[in-house]
Amino acid sequence: MNRLERTDQLLLIAFLAVLAFPLLYAVRVLDNNTLTSWQWVFRQGGVLELFLLVAAVTIVMFPLSGVAPDPRLHPAILFLAALLAVMPLWNEPEVILDASRYFSQAKYLALHGPWSFLREWGGEIDVWTDLPAIPFVFGVAFRYLGESRTVIQGMTTLLFSLTVVSTYRIGRTLVNAETGLLAGLLLLGFPYLLTQVPLMLVDVPTMALITFSLDAFLCAVLIGGRLRALLAVALIVLAIFAKFSTWLMLPVLPVAAFVIARRGDKAAVRRSLLVLGASAVVGAALLAAQYQVIAAQLDLLREYQLPGLGRWRESTLSTFFFQIHPFVTLLAAYGVVTAVRKKEIVFLVPACFVLFVLLLRVERIRYMLPLFPLFALMASHGLRALSGDARVRRFTALSVAGASLVLVLFAYLPFLNNSTMANLRDAGHYLDSLPGEAVEVLVLPQHSSIGNTEAAVPLLDLFTRKRLILRQEPQPRPSAGKLLTSSLRFTWELKRPGWYAMQDDDSGLPLVVLSSGDEPFPPNAAGKRFAADTSTFRYKTVLTVLNRSALAQTAQ
Repeated sequence: MNRLERTDQLLLIAFLAVLAFPLLYAVRVLDNNTLTSWQWVFRQGGVLELFLLVAAVTIVMFPLSGVAPDPRLHPAILFLAALLAVMPLWNEPEVILDASRYFSQAKYLALHGPWSFLREWGGEIDVWTDLPAIPFVFGVAFRYLGESRTVIQGMTTLLFSLTVVSTYRIGRTLVNAETGLLAGLLLLGFPYLLTQVPLMLVDVPTMALITFSLDAFLCAVLIGGRLRALLAVALIVLAIFAKFSTWLMLPVLPVAAFVIARRGDKAAVRRSLLVLGASAVVGAALLAAQYQVIAAQLDLLREYQLPGLGRWRESTLSTFFFQIHPFVTLLAAYGVVTAVRKKEIVFLVPACFVLFVLLLRVERIRYMLPLFPLFALMASHGLRALSGDARVRRFTALSVAGASLVLVLFAYLPFLNNSTMANLRDAGHYLDSLPGEAVEVLVLPQHSSIGNTEAAVPLLDLFTRKRLILRQEPQPRPSAGKLLTSSLRFTWELKRPGWYAMQDDDSGLPLVVLSSGDEPFPPNAAGKRFAADTSTFRYKTVLTVLNRSALAQTAQ
């Protein structure tokens, strides 16, 4: 490609960038993503409009790519770009039920304080396969900034934007400033990732902690300083307590230490051993303090989660061509080829993404997500090897980011906003308009899913300022055989939080029925109903606000 003139290269990239969308749309049956599959997202049409938008954005990137910003402005540019890319997604509903666990854990801290949270982790607080670092941060935010989804979204958006900047810093440290800039821009070319940023999940914060850990580790090792070393150790320990899967991702740090050692800097080698050793000691000590809880969770992971990886799979084509812009994947592959050919040792650091995915046979995008910055660095390396023209490289990265943002805003977001989980958001906002401080929630069983409907109550709680009351007894649990391998098994394992209990003055409250739909209510009893559904997911959350006076008249 270096043999082509700049104009020819730009036109070729533009043609391929625009062509990629209709080609992927034509074979969308290959996308088996479990949340934003193209088979579901484009069920209602709108393909031509989206294609024209992708073409228009690609054209806009022509003049924009002609601007070569001062390297000193790269962090600010990337931070602002990430911020602007994510903020339009803040109205997205909580589309993954796991968020109910993290909300409940965070709310416990907000009500009872940090020390009670740490003391009751694994006791009064249900922990399933979770680790406490990120729910703890969520809870501190709730306690001191208010129990609001906006607070969480502000935090996750900030973490994502800083992750993009940290990705730039890692690329700059390992190679040069342009490598970092391209990697930061290419990280915006992961459509699935963008949809995850506003959610109250641990995946994006975990990605941030791993990226920050690598960034801080490189700074502490190459520059030195006690404060840098302490910061690196603190971030690594936090990453250890973010998710169990990070234990398999943090080996990127000794790989980075090996790359640094090959440069012959003995002082840097000593610093790397000190930081890694201190992190291991502190992390092991804290894990030992919670040995019984951790051991039980590891047993659950071995008996349930690990076999589940073979059942809860998404194809390689789905992940790397539909949910990640295909340019990123192809550039990363080219980066591997050129790095092997030129024997570039530094490439081992971003290549840890490949080792994690291939050696552990990870086949679900959520489990890969925390290492996406490394994949972006791989693609940046490939892009620099592919073209010798800096403007062509910028145009390619900008086209990837622009097309991905169009896909997310005009296809993924409308789809998610019409999903059944959006009813929780809309009903929560409606309940805030009703008089009084509390509402009663009646939970009915699911019709088509094995999941427990009650697990969605914390998500309704997230979207409303009202106090929720659950009077009824918990639903009868399905047989163990059915639950043993279900991905929604956790919905039956969690205890009902005490804050949903009835108080003395709770009488005559508005009644909200949370169900999977199709319940026969008496005429005129249903005052307001929230029943949006894309007919995609078996687990449904339909909410009906009932008129108590109409119910009373019917009963008579």
